[in-house]
This record gives sequence, structure tokens and C-alpha cells, in this order.
Amino acid sequence: MSADFLVELGTEELPPKALKSLSNAFTDGVVSGLRDLGLNYKDVRSFAAPRRLAITISELDAQTPNKDLVIWGPPVKVAFSDDGTPSKAAEAFAKKNGVTIKELASLIDNDGQQDKLCIRRTENGVDTKTCLADIINRSLAKLPIPRRMRWGYKKEEFVRPAQWAVLLFNDEVLHDSILGITASNTSRGHRFHANQEILIKSPSSYQQQLRDAYVIADFNQRRELITKGVESLAKEINGIAVLENDLLDEVAALNEWPVPLMGEFDEHFLSIPAQALISSMKEHQKYFHVLDAKDQLLPAFITVANIESTDPAQVIDGNERVIRPRLADAAFFYENDKKTTLKSRRSSLKNIVFQADLGSVYDKTQRVAAIAEYLADKMGGQPNLARRAAELSKSDLVTDMVGEFDDLQGDMGRDYALNDGEDKEVAEALFEQYLPRFSGDIVPGTITGAALALADRLDSLMGIFSIGQQPSGSRDPFALRRASLGVLRIILERNLDLDLVDILSFCNAQLNVGKSAKLSGKDLEKQVLTYILERFKAVYKEKGVKTEVFLSVATLGLSNPLDFDARVCAVHQFTRLPEASSLAAANKRVSNILAKQLADKSAKALVSDLLKETAEKQLANNLDDLEALIAPLLTKRDYNGILEKLAELKDPVDQFFEDVMVMTDDMALRQNRLALLDKLQKLFMNVADISQLVPAK
Repeated sequence: MSADFLVELGTEELPPKALKSLSNAFTDGVVSGLRDLGLNYKDVRSFAAPRRLAITISELDAQTPNKDLVIWGPPVKVAFSDDGTPSKAAEAFAKKNGVTIKELASLIDNDGQQDKLCIRRTENGVDTKTCLADIINRSLAKLPIPRRMRWGYKKEEFVRPAQWAVLLFNDEVLHDSILGITASNTSRGHRFHANQEILIKSPSSYQQQLRDAYVIADFNQRRELITKGVESLAKEINGIAVLENDLLDEVAALNEWPVPLMGEFDEHFLSIPAQALISSMKEHQKYFHVLDAKDQLLPAFITVANIESTDPAQVIDGNERVIRPRLADAAFFYENDKKTTLKSRRSSLKNIVFQADLGSVYDKTQRVAAIAEYLADKMGGQPNLARRAAELSKSDLVTDMVGEFDDLQGDMGRDYALNDGEDKEVAEALFEQYLPRFSGDIVPGTITGAALALADRLDSLMGIFSIGQQPSGSRDPFALRRASLGVLRIILERNLDLDLVDILSFCNAQLNVGKSAKLSGKDLEKQVLTYILERFKAVYKEKGVKTEVFLSVATLGLSNPLDFDARVCAVHQFTRLPEASSLAAANKRVSNILAKQLADKSAKALVSDLLKETAEKQLANNLDDLEALIAPLLTKRDYNGILEKLAELKDPVDQFFEDVMVMTDDMALRQNRLALLDKLQKLFMNVADISQLVPAK
């Protein structure tokens, strides 16, 4: 038998930015609890609105399955004395499991190693509805809530005060306690349109009953309605609404009954940089902005009301009156900021601490200026522009505009630099220093911007590592993981042939940590290099590249990300060849032999006259030929070409191990054959240690 199940938890307004993740985690927790009990079901649906989290599950098993239990007790030799008298351990086992002492003699089984006391019994299933409250409360307790609250005299804690709970098993109401509230079948409608109790008839009627009470409980349905409504309004003025996912999710989480409405603002505000207007509308008012066909901002916005007003013009007018002073403030900040140059603002950065042991933000710009200049020279850019950009890079942090809208750092730096008459590439670099800002974002488009973005991140990595505050576990207060990924993306996507050993050494020379240093010199540089290159592992995992492929290259101890990536891509391609597994296994065998026989000693030179067997002569000839063919490919870093050539060694290598005894008693022959294997290994090591492709057992 099965039944439909509904749980709804009603609360005060839940945090909009967290609603979606709370709903997903709640559903995952409940489903996991049901699966742990072996319960089957047909379908699960999640519901999340500003004042509720809910789940419906269709055709849920009405009873948990029976369990066959095997309970092992002490070994027979411990359970009974030589005359068969039960020991204290046997008596305790009998008492714990509800059997008599006399029954113990017949409860003996072998666990595969020895005879033990053993009870086998079937535990009957229980009614599912008796387990649900516990599953729900455990799931709620595990939700990702940074700070929980208590309300009134209740001991229960949650992200917001809980107001009601609904628990239905088909049409049966379960009066269990959820977060200290006795569940019923009473939900509530829209706070304004239907501020009354609703008696939910069944799980299947839940969604429609709420909709009749002006609550669209399905998060995705509200999101879709908002999307269509906003896009439709934008088309009415020949515009295109910009629907960013984060804002769309937040607005969907703020409204039970979303009604998009369009408002306008004065055109003269368009003299302010568009990003400043957008930030004001988005961050403070949760408005969607509208662009024309040329991607220029239109003097209009779209808000989403949580009511279906009989006079929407009043709602629109109210929103227009709210946004007007916001935009007026932005206009004032902008005009006021332009009166002071970025250069003259630099001294104010001395009063802002970057990190106590690493000095002020001004100190950081000094270090970054030197590094950016050094990098620009290596990258074929203009060092003087890179230095200038780095010196001005943080000056917009002390402007009124960025003080009010902190997400505009970089945007305003670029705009103010152009206003100051700075070189266009310098101005662009002030924006590009923060690129990429997130996964999938673009990288800097100018050399100066790339040099500054790299310099800023590398200085942070070196500085924070030097004072011993490197990331650990999930703790990464300075976002060094993101900084490292940014370094790798910029280098790869800009095709920058840079050796991080040299660059990190230069960065190290700019530090002046003094007695606060926990790590310094080559140890610091090595640890930062390792940390950066380790980020490749996550990048390749997303691309479907196996960890063994990453390790085959990481083993070589490289420091050029561009070269590192080229090798990984080549090895990944190589693994698809039919010869790959055989050659990887052979290299593993070679690696093991050489590790045991050569230890720290190098192999002796290969002596052609000591090659006796046909198979070893053939392999030696193949290696000589390939050495000549590989040399020019190595110069061009054509690692794909090299591995394709080396794949031809499969048959000669297989034949060698089939016909030739490496560990012969003749020491001269043995050493020569080891030299041949050493030569084979080194050919492959020109690209990677492919022995790493053999999974560890």
C-alpha cells in the first residue's frame, strides 16, 4: 500500500537569497531519511515561497519493509566454559536480546572465521507515518543556516520564527510536533489578498488550494511568471529586460503572487555611468533594468509587486518616488567624485588596512605596481602603463560612489580614470583587474589589464601564505582559491608563456613582512606554486579529465601553467588511444624496476655491443629513431605529436618484456638492459610520467 504525503512549514518571511538553497536542502534531507528506511515513492515535488517550505511525495510506501537482522555475540570459547556453563558475556548477550540462557546453545553460527553466538530474526516494518516527524525535524536541523534564532519561550531554533505546520498522509492529519508546533491541516493564504486559514484537503490539492488563496507555492513557476511578465513589459517600449539569475531568484523569493510593473525615471540621470544606475536599481530596489537595441540603458525599470492592485498606477508612482532620490544621490556622488583625481586619492589608501602584517592598501598597490611592471615586460606589454594602472588600482575604493555601491569598484575606477585623462588602456585595466570575477566570467582583454590582474592575485597569495594564513578546509577568508583559479585562467586564455618560479621569486622580493613571517624564501615560493597548480585538478575534473592524467604531469614538477596544460591535454588525448593502457602498464613496470635497481644512481650509458636479443636490439633502434623524431616536436611543445609517435612503441615494448630477461645474472647485460629501460622511460618523461595512468590498487 502507498499514500501521498505533504509537509508544509509556515514561517515569518524567509531570507530571499537563501530560500532556494533552504528548499533544496530540506527536500534532500527528507528524501534521504525516507531512503534510509528503505521506503519507495513515485515522485517528489518541492515548494518554496516567502513564508513557507513544503514537500509533496506521491505514492509513498505506507509501511517500512521488514528487516532480516543478524546479531553477533561473543565467540563460543568466550561464551561458554569448558563444561558448557554460560559465561557472564553470554548472559549479558541473552539479556540484551531477549532470549533465555537455555536457548543460547542452539544460537551458534560461524561468521567465516570462528563460531559465535548469533541471533537471526526478522524485524517487522512499521507504519511510515510514525517515522515522518523525526525525518522532518532531522532535516530541518541540518539545513545550511549560518545563524539560527529562538522566539518567545521556545527552545527550538530556526532561520525565522515558525508559525504553523501541515502534515498530511493522504487525507489523514498527523498531529506531530514540527519545530515545537503541533501539525494540523491548516495553512494560510496570501498576507494581503487572502489573509485567512486554509484547510488543506489532501497533498494532491495543496498547490491549487494555495493558488486559489493567491499563493503560487512553486518557486520555479513564480520565476517563470516573473520572466515572462518582465520580458513582455520591456517589449512594450521596444526594450530588452536584463534578467540576471541571482536577481531573478531573489525576486521570486520575495513574492507569493508576483505582478511585474513598469516605471520610469528622468532621462537626465542617464548622464551617470549606466552601471551605477543599474547597481542602485538592482541592489537597493530589486528592479530589473531595460536596454535598447544598442545595449544602451533606457530610462525605465521593472519592479515586481506582491499584490494585484486595483490601481497599479499608484504602485508604480510609489516606486518612481522611491527610486528618484536614490538616483539623485548617485548623480551627486558621481559629480562630486569627478572633482578629485584618482592619483590624489592614493594617499587616503594609507589609512585602509589590507592586512595587519602586510600593511595598508597603499602598501599593496606599491608592491603590485612593481610586479605588474615586471609582468608587462615579460608579456610584451608596456611596463609604464602597467605600473601606472597598479598605482591607481584601488583609488576608487575611497570615492563616494564606491562607498555607497561597493559592487562598482573597478567600474568607477575606469570611468574616473578616463575623466582624469589617463591612458585608455590604464583606465580599462582598472576594471579588468577584477576579471574573472566568477566561474565563466571573461578574462582581461588588454595586456595591461592581464598584468595587473595577475600581479594583484599573486601578491595576495604570496603575502597571505607568508604570514601562515593559507586556506584550510572550507576556510578561505582571502579567497585565495578563487585568486589561484583566476591566475590559471588568465594565463591559459591569454596564452601567456610565463614561468611561475621566476615570477613568484620576484613577488617574494617585494614583500616586507619582517618578524610576522611564518614562511619565507624558496619554501614560500614552492608552497604557493604547488597551491596554484593544485587548482588545476578541480579545473580538469570539471572537464572530465581523470586525476591520474593530472598526476602524470604534476609529478614532473613543472612551473609553467601553459606548458602544464598542454601536457595534460596531450595525455588526456593519449589515454583514448588503443595502445595507451599497455604502454602505461609497461611504464609502471619500468618505473618499479628502475626504482629498485638504480635507487639514486643514474643508469649507465647504453652499449650497443651488449644488446644480444632480437627484441632488445629492435627496441633500441626504435628508441634511437624516436629520439630524432621527437626533438623538433619537443621544441614546439607538440606533446600530442610526441605521444602519437611514442604509441608506436607498444609492440616493441611488449615483445621486449616477452623475450628479454632484464634481471639476468650477467651483471653487464643487466646494467645495459636497465640503461635501455631508462632511455625508454626518459622518452615518455619528455611529456609526462604515464606510469601514473595505472590506477593504484
